[in-house]
Amino acid sequence: MTVTYRWRGEFDNPEIGALHAQGFGHPPAPVDWRGRVDRHSLGWVCARAEGALVGFVNVAWDGGTHAFVLDTVVAAVARRQGIGAGLVAAAADGARAAGCTWLHVDFEPGLRAFYLESCGFSPTSAGLMAL
Repeated sequence: MTVTYRWRGEFDNPEIGALHAQGFGHPPAPVDWRGRVDRHSLGWVCARAEGALVGFVNVAWDGGTHAFVLDTVVAAVARRQGIGAGLVAAAADGARAAGCTWLHVDFEPGLRAFYLESCGFSPTSAGLMAL
C-alpha cells in the first residue's frame, strides 16, 4: 500500500467523521471538522492510500512555540503498517516548519509504546483535570 501524507491535506466532513467514529468507537456524528480545524489548529495531516483517507492527526497550538497532537487515528484496514507513526512524523515536520519548538501529546497507557518508541516522544510528568 502506497501512502501519501499531506500537511493541511484536503478532506470532507463525512470521511473524517467516519474515520474518527471507527477509530474512537462511537457512532458517526455531524461534526464540522473542517470548520473546527480551520478555527483552532495549526494544521493537520491526512494520510491517503489510493485516494481513500486512511489516517488523520490534528495539531493544535498555543499560537507560539507549543503544538499538541490530537485525534491520531488510522483506519482499521490500514493499522500496523507504520501509518500512525508517519502521521505523527509529518505533524512534527509541519509544527517545526511553523516555528514550534515543542510537540506535546497525551495518551492512554495502551498507547505508551506507540508514542514513546514508534514516534520518539520522551516521557514527562503532566497533569490532567476532568472538567
